[in-house]
Formats: sequence, C-alpha cells, structure tokens
Amino acid sequence: MQRSGGIVGNSTQPWVLRRVRLTWLSFMLFFILVCFPLIAHYYLNTIDEAGGPDKRIFGPRPGGELCEAKHVQDLCRIRESVSEELLQLEAKRQELNGEIARLNLRIEACKRSIDSAKQDLLQLKNVISQTEHSYKELMAQNQPKLSLPVRLLPDKDDPGYPPPKSAQNCRLHTCFDYARCPLTSGFPVYVYDTGSYPWGEKLDPLVKQAFASSVKSSVYVTDNPNIACLYIVLVGEIQESPSSPPASPLDLEKQLKALPYWRLDGHNHLLVHLLRKSLTQNFLYNVSTGRAAVAQSTFFDRQYREGFDMVVSPLVHALSEPNFLEVPPQVPVKRKYLFTFQGEKVESLRSSLLEAPPQSFEEEMEGDPPADYDDRIIGTLKAVQDSHLDQVLVEFTCKNQAKPSLPTEWALCGEREDRLEVLKVSTFALVISPGDGQLVASAGCSMRLFEALEVGAIPVVLGDHSKLPYHHLIRWSEAVIMVPKPRITELHFLLRSISDNDLLAMRRQGRFLWETYFSTSESIFSTILASVRTSIQIPAAPIREEPAQEIPHKAGKLAGTDANLADNGDLDLGPVEVEPPYASPRFLRNFTYTAADVYRTWNRAPGPFHLFPHTPLDPILPSEAKFLGSGTGFRPIGGGSGGSGKEFQAALGGNVPREQFTVVMLTYEREEVLMNSLERLNGLPYLNKVVVVWNSPKPPSDDLLWPDIGLPIVVVHTEKNSLNNRFLPWDAVETEAVLSIDDDAHLRHDEIMFGFRVWREARDRIVGFPGRFHAWDVNHQSWLYNSNYSCELSMVLTGAAFFHKYYAYLYSYVMPQAIRDMVDEYINCEDIAMNFLVSHITRKPPIKVTSRWTFRCPGCPQALSHDDSHFHERHKCINFFVKVYGYMPLLYTQFRVDSVLFKTRLPHDKTKCFKFI
Repeated sequence: MQRSGGIVGNSTQPWVLRRVRLTWLSFMLFFILVCFPLIAHYYLNTIDEAGGPDKRIFGPRPGGELCEAKHVQDLCRIRESVSEELLQLEAKRQELNGEIARLNLRIEACKRSIDSAKQDLLQLKNVISQTEHSYKELMAQNQPKLSLPVRLLPDKDDPGYPPPKSAQNCRLHTCFDYARCPLTSGFPVYVYDTGSYPWGEKLDPLVKQAFASSVKSSVYVTDNPNIACLYIVLVGEIQESPSSPPASPLDLEKQLKALPYWRLDGHNHLLVHLLRKSLTQNFLYNVSTGRAAVAQSTFFDRQYREGFDMVVSPLVHALSEPNFLEVPPQVPVKRKYLFTFQGEKVESLRSSLLEAPPQSFEEEMEGDPPADYDDRIIGTLKAVQDSHLDQVLVEFTCKNQAKPSLPTEWALCGEREDRLEVLKVSTFALVISPGDGQLVASAGCSMRLFEALEVGAIPVVLGDHSKLPYHHLIRWSEAVIMVPKPRITELHFLLRSISDNDLLAMRRQGRFLWETYFSTSESIFSTILASVRTSIQIPAAPIREEPAQEIPHKAGKLAGTDANLADNGDLDLGPVEVEPPYASPRFLRNFTYTAADVYRTWNRAPGPFHLFPHTPLDPILPSEAKFLGSGTGFRPIGGGSGGSGKEFQAALGGNVPREQFTVVMLTYEREEVLMNSLERLNGLPYLNKVVVVWNSPKPPSDDLLWPDIGLPIVVVHTEKNSLNNRFLPWDAVETEAVLSIDDDAHLRHDEIMFGFRVWREARDRIVGFPGRFHAWDVNHQSWLYNSNYSCELSMVLTGAAFFHKYYAYLYSYVMPQAIRDMVDEYINCEDIAMNFLVSHITRKPPIKVTSRWTFRCPGCPQALSHDDSHFHERHKCINFFVKVYGYMPLLYTQFRVDSVLFKTRLPHDKTKCFKFI
C-alpha cells in the first residue's frame, strides 16, 4: 500500500511544473505582443514632441517634407508616374466605353441593314426567276424545239426515185439522198468487197491491194451497210486479157444493178476507177450509172456531170511510199531547161513538124479559127527552141514506141524514170490538153501533171477546157499556169516574166498538193472521201488523241517556293487563281460556216494560219480532214485573239476572257532533278496542270514522294524511249497553250508569264527562251547548226517554249515519218524538227523572249547535249530535214521581245501595262 501510494504522490509533481511553465510562457507572449508595441509607440511620440515640430523624425511632415528626403525621392517619382498612368487609363477606359456604345449602335444599324438587304435580295431573286421563266416562255414561243435529225436507214425494198431524164441533169440535190447522211451521222462509208461482184476478179491486183489497205486505215469506213451514208464500188483498173474480153455496157449495167444495196437507181453510190497507166479503159462510157456518181481520170463532155462526178488523180505509187530523198530540192529556182515537153500524137497532124510558124498569130486568126491548135503549138515551141534565147527541150516524136493513148491526146514517151530525169532539170513542164474538146479530162494529162508536181516542175497546161483532178475544190491557179491554146505565141514571154518568188511559191504549193492529195493510195482515198463529205456539208470526224496511260503516284509534302524564283520584284504576275483548272473553250463551229471561211481556207499554200481550222468543210488536207471541226479544243485563231482574264485583256486588248496553259515535261531517270523542277512550279499563275512524260522503261521509285503544288500532276507512261513523245497530242492536255520544258530548265515565274503573254499575241508561232540559228557551210556545201550567241536566230529550242497543241497533231500524224525515225535513231533533233514544221507551215520565224540563250543546271547528271557527237548529229539532222522538205524552211530574224517595264520600279497600278520592242 505504501508502494502504491508513493507512486501516486510522485506523479502529481511534474504535472504542476508543466502548468507553471505554460502560465509563464503565456505571460511573456502577451507582454511582447501587446505591451511592448504600446511602450514603443509612446516613447517615439515623446521624442518627436521633445524635439519640436522642425525635428520630427517619424511623424507626418506638412507640405510634402517626406519627399524631400533623398532616400525616398525615387519612390515619390514612381508614385506620381503611376498616378498619372492610372488617370490616363481611366480616361481611355471611359473613351473605349463610349466607343463600344457607339459600335453597338452601329451593329444594330447594320443588322437592320442586313435584314433589309436580305429582303431586297429575296425580291431580286424572285424577279430574276420570273424573268428567266418569261425568257424561256418567249424562246419557246419563237423558236421550235430542235433535236437530232431522224436517221432514214436504207431499205432493200426502197424503190428510190427515178433518175433524171438526162444524165447531164444529175446533181447532188437531185441524185443524192441527204436523209441518210445527217450532220451528226459521222459520215459512215461502206466499201463493197471486190469479190462480191463479177468484174472484181479482173481488177489489177496492185490496185486492189492498195485500195484495201487504204480502206482499213480510214476512220469513216464501216462494216455495217445498213447505216452507211455512202457506198463505194471499185470498178477499175481492169487487167486486159485476150481470153476474157471486157463486158459490154449492157452487161456492166446489169451487174451494177445486181449489187445488194443498189436499190434500182444506185443513189448514194460512188464508182471509183483508179488507174496506174497513161491509158485507162473508160468502160463506164455509154453505161447508165443511174444516180450513182463516178470518180475517174478520163471523162467525155457528155459523160461528165459537173458538181456530181469527180475527176481523180492517177494511182502511181500503188503499194510503195514515195522516197522523199529522191525528190529534187525546190531550189535553185531556175533549172537547166526553161520548159520541156516530150510526147507524140498518133494520128497525123495537119501541118508538118518542120513548118515554121506564121509571122504573127493575128494573121492566122484573120480567117476561120483552126479546129486544132496543136499544129500552131508545135511550130511555136520549135521556134523557141531554135532561137536559143533560152534552153528548152521539146520532142514531138518519141525515140521509143509511144505509150497507148486516146485519140487527139499526146502520148507519153519512154519509161517513167526517164521522164522524171528530164523533169528534174525543168523549170516548167508543158501539159498539152487533148485536141478533142469533148475530152474534158484524160488520163495522160493527169499522169503528166502528177509527174511534174512530184519532181517540182511547175506544170503549164495548154488548154483551158481541161478539168484537172478535184478542180471544184483545189485552186490550181496557185500551183499550175493555165494558158489557153490561142496564146501559145505569148507563152515564152509569159514564162520569162514570172518572178523567182512566185516560182518558189508555186513550186512549194505544187509539192504541198502532191504530198497531200496524190502521193499515196491512202491520200487519194482520203481525198475522194473528203471531197464527197465537203460537198454534202458533213463535218469531219474528230482527230485521234494519244491516250495518256497514267502512272499512279503519291504526293508528299506541300511544295515550297524558291525565293530566287518567287522574287519577281514589282512585276505583277496576275492573281493566283483559286478556281479549279479549266480547259480551253472547245471549237464550236462544227455546223456553222460562211462563204468567206470556205474561200479563205480552200487550198491555201502553206502560210500564216494555213493549217488552223476555220471551217469544218475545209478540204485542204484530206489526210488531215479529221482535224477540221473535230471538237478537240480548236477554234479560229488570228490577230486579236489574246488576253487572259482582266489583266491580260486590259493590257493586250484580247477578246478571250481567260486562258491557261499546260506544262509538258519530258524526263528520263532523273528523279531528284524532276522533283526540284516540279517544286519550282508551285504558285505559278494560269497553270492548268503538269504532264510528266515518263520516258524511262523503269517505273518511278515506290518511295518517291511527289511535291504537292496544288494542281494535278499527270505522269504518263510511254511505250518506248523516244524524244518524239514530247510532242504527242496527249488527251490529258486540255489547253491550247503548251509549255514544253526540260526537267533541268530553270525559269523564273515572271519569265514564264511574260512568255505566255507574248504567245497569246502570236499563237501560230513558237515562243520561247533559248535561241539558235542555222548557217551555210561554204566549204562543205551543207547546213550547220550553230549555238553561238548572235543577233540573229532561226530556231527557239523546245526545251523551254510555248506552242499551240495543234502542232502536236501535225508533228505526230502529218509530218513525214522519216523525220520522226531520224529523231529516234539519233535520240536528238526533236526540237529542230518542230521548228522546221512550224516555219514550213507559217513561213514565219519563231519569237524569242527575254535575254536567255541557254540553261545550265549545276549538279544535274550528264545531259545529252554534253556529248561531243551532239552537234555533229544536229548538223546531219538539219541537212536531212532540208532534203525531206525540199528546201530550207527556217527563217532568220533579229526580233526579240522584252518588256520595257522589266525590272523597272513603277507604281503597282501601272505594272499591268506591258509594251513590246
């Protein structure tokens, strides 16, 4: 018990000590926190009162004495500055509150105006809708509804219409059924198989084979006779065989009527008689062909139906193509002989060949006019030969046996090769019409005309009564001299008075006509179809475009803009268009034409705008008839067709509201260079799309990222590696303007835009940057390609040049194949070939813009132009092209187009006006 009680008594003592300690600690804290501040305050006040008002230390000082202390002057200044700023902010706050109130009032007013404008707009929409409805009603009342013509298809039981009483009265409007050939029919042509009628086995095999080959290549031929517009029957040339005499006119007429689609009268049929000899059998003479037209080379007056039948050319090159390298050049103008003639007349003439001509032609005309002027022609031509004033060659008797000919017709002498050798050295070639005036067209005259045009001898036709091939479509006066026989005594004077320029123009036109109409069987067949199609006013079929087999590719990062290329100074390039790319307006004159258009386009010699379509009925190029009215984006061009948008239209006075161009870039295994070139096109105004011609057999790398320039990039796969692919008429190109550019060419945007503006004012020419020229090497008597800097130029390289897409069709489909073959052989010269083509067509030099003469690409792989053989090959190309064309078509010029305002700082509103020097 004691132990426990002791324990309790000891435990109460520490508790008391802890309580005493807490009390003392609380008292000390109270003194420090309460009493000490009061004592200090009292003590400080006592010090200020003892020292007087002038010696106050802690109390407030009157009159701002506190700020007179040095250690607080800076703080005072800060206080005053902050006070002023607070006052200014307060004033500004009040001003902004007032402005906000005013803006709120304006917002309310604008809302009311918007509501009012919406009401007005709604009313205007209603008015426009009512106006459109009224316009449609008015048009419906005044214009009938138009639809495609109803096609009247042939029927075997169709009795047809009776032919005119006289064969001379048969014309298109009386003997041709237009109902089966509506404007939208496409002109389908059905050609009878030569084995389906009796005399087909007797036809010349070469003629049959050439005709069949031409039929296969025509776009108009159809295998369905039920939809055909025209039916063609090959009736000659028939081989002569003693065992099988020719059929009588009555039998031949029965055989024609037995044709499956003859339908009693043969309407919409064309009987084609092609000849390879100077004498052709006119076995259709005295044969009633009904309402079927006849196309042959020999016609008598009572047999020929003007405007219905057709005088065609002979088929000399039946299967073989003409060798352009054997055709003599068109220069020099004057050849060895002034004129030549070799021929023989079988029947006896009224006068002897040794007779001298009378003193004057007037003396002979005092009496009755002679029935045959051939005597007069013989005497006059021999007198010119004997005078030795000019070197001429006239032979009226053949050294060998003369070729068979019709009565009163001058027969050909010798073989074809011998006659061509004489014509190659002749400036003029005489073609004497038959003495019988009833023979309006003869095979012999057609053969002489063909041979003269082939070697560049200007034909001189004596006798204005003869009908030349396709005379109703071809203006022969531009290539042939037509002289009436009574003017034979003035022939020498007439030929000597023709200038060299006119001689060259006539020779070039004759070469053009020969190549286009007569040179091959395909051209002859196409000419016959084009003649009929033009006569019945059906547009040509659309031209074939090269389908672009696109290579899939993926775009990478957004392309940037090179600062060096984008820095155009003060030059205004025009607005960057936000609209999607748009194609050029289509050619919309397929069914509208005027007499002026037909007159302007008929058989023009190669000259400005010659090959550009003005009318779908243009019969100039039957082999190119598919060009005309084709709906491939062509339209009439010429002066004033410029301008693009408001900027171009206001600056250049153009009448086209807007236009874009397509970049065609050829590349071969230079992916890095290509990507850099594509990036440089980013932000280029008026760019429609970029067509990359992938010339490599290897496809692009799978990991290749193409730049995103905001426009389509079409990568086209080619069948083979050929530089001719640059000028293929790709269907992906939807604009008329094409910028052909190499993948290593560096052009600034302002240079491209300026070149585009210049091209719009000269759409028929090549407009570009690097200029070159050709020169004559006196020592080697050949042409040279020169790339030195010069004041003259004759070519603009297509590595950076604008041209019309139409030239792509001409280059790929019309230009002689021999030129494209040489480009493939050398892998070179495609740019020279394009310059030759355009200069030959337009007879104008190219246009060079800015001062660039060449392009260099530092760091690019080895290019073709770096090879030493590059220039030697280009020398050979030029000389080869000259042989193909027959003359040098390139023209020199010292003209270069620059902007007067180029790099000139002017006000922004004045930079849209460009002038050319």
